[in-house]
Amino acid sequence: MATVGPAVAEEVGVPCVSKVELTVSCENLLDMDVFSKSDPLCALYTASGEAWREFGRTEMVLNCLNPRFSKRFLMDYYFETRQRLKFCVFDIDNDVSDLGDHDFLGELELTLGQIVSCRRMTRPLFLRDGRPAGGGTITICAEEMVDNRVTHFEVSARKLDRKFLWWSDPFLEFYKQTEAGWQLSYRTESLCGGDLEKPIKVDCWDHHVNGSHSLIGTLVTSLSSMQAGTALSPAEFECINRRKSEKKRGYKNSGVVCIRRCEVVKEFTFLDYIIGGCQLNFTIAIDFTASNGDPQTPQSLHFIDPRGYNEYLAAIWAVGSVIQDYDSTRTFPAFGFGAIVPPSREVSHEFPLNFNPEDPFCNGIEGVVSAYQQCLPRVKLYGPTSFSPIIHHVASFARQAMEQNNASQYFILLMITDGVITDMDQTVSAIVQASRLPMSIIIVGVGQEDFGAMEFLDSDDKVLCSPGGQLAFRDIVQFVPFRTFKANSVALAQSVLAELPDQLAHFFNFFKLLPPSESRLASVP
Repeated sequence: MATVGPAVAEEVGVPCVSKVELTVSCENLLDMDVFSKSDPLCALYTASGEAWREFGRTEMVLNCLNPRFSKRFLMDYYFETRQRLKFCVFDIDNDVSDLGDHDFLGELELTLGQIVSCRRMTRPLFLRDGRPAGGGTITICAEEMVDNRVTHFEVSARKLDRKFLWWSDPFLEFYKQTEAGWQLSYRTESLCGGDLEKPIKVDCWDHHVNGSHSLIGTLVTSLSSMQAGTALSPAEFECINRRKSEKKRGYKNSGVVCIRRCEVVKEFTFLDYIIGGCQLNFTIAIDFTASNGDPQTPQSLHFIDPRGYNEYLAAIWAVGSVIQDYDSTRTFPAFGFGAIVPPSREVSHEFPLNFNPEDPFCNGIEGVVSAYQQCLPRVKLYGPTSFSPIIHHVASFARQAMEQNNASQYFILLMITDGVITDMDQTVSAIVQASRLPMSIIIVGVGQEDFGAMEFLDSDDKVLCSPGGQLAFRDIVQFVPFRTFKANSVALAQSVLAELPDQLAHFFNFFKLLPPSESRLASVP
């Protein structure tokens, strides 16, 4: 049984990526009772703004300092949102439902992203003031709740009824059985709701251009029956036209549908890859071209006001605070482009914010922010605005990961810019090349400039083509103007990260790359 609570984040206005079930256990809890052991219970709280509200509770386990709770928490999972959670463990002394009346054993605050990226994590419990609880650990395990199998068919037919003179133009419609009757399945993954024995109805139609298709016949079978077919020995099913069978004496069928191949395969989801061990490698690139204005003046996009705010910093925090939970090292390379940098005093389009080419990594998003703030007074804003060098830089690491032929790493490049690209042809070529790599590019446009060039790169409704005529393998760019979400960092993160889960899953599935945990199992003889 799962303990179900309210939605994790009220501000989330998009469908959840998936549902995640969390299992909780503890070890070496403090013994708060005199004549017996503690009777622990774990309560889960979710953050709503700055407030916490209870999501659900496990059962109480009597006289146990190492409880394994059987009740689980089923939660909506949103990749684009930082979902803050707090697990609190209590020693239950009486029947009072108010947990404030019971002994507090410790708590752990973290995010759902941190949990799913580790799949199983064990951490010490803390007191409410942040000090160690003096004993006790909590272990949290995550599992995605989804049936992600898909079915591949190879179908033929013979001796179908002729619906127009000498021939028919047949096609099939598959229906699944529901409580409300037969429901048309447009996607093979929803044919039978995961039940291989559940009835499936297949209608065979004669296609007419004007849309008034003629029914040839119907068959009812199951996915397991269709799986019995092979290329040499197809599974055959009689196609029955009910009206003809009622009117025509000696009627046998209106033809036979032959299933030569029906293969059920697993199509992995974004969470399959993340929970299975795939790491998200996050790189940040910041525009230091002169069009941003003098950082010392309030009119500049790089001016940091007394609150410690500018649009660059806001974009870094909004996107980075979500992404950082999916990198176990929590270290991120951060670069600038378009500035004159020391000691060479030459223009660079790929310089580390910490000025250490051997180690451009920053510790957490806080480290990126600190490196950016310290970098500003040391560089001279210049130009032009060239994207291709930093795209090629990240692509080189993605290419190395691809050569390992596994799904252990996926690369995300966040570019924050204020203006028009000056190396458009080179940028398009770089993106087209990167589209065949485990890599996605997020562009946030700050300021009030015309971002038509960025929208062109975000090729949602077209296929990006390089000047040499090479087509992009897939869409890997997501562009968002900061001004649209200026007052809402949560909505900004949701928008720029919305496409990333599908981009990652589709890429690895296309190349048939298993999640790291599945690869290890497959390699065991």
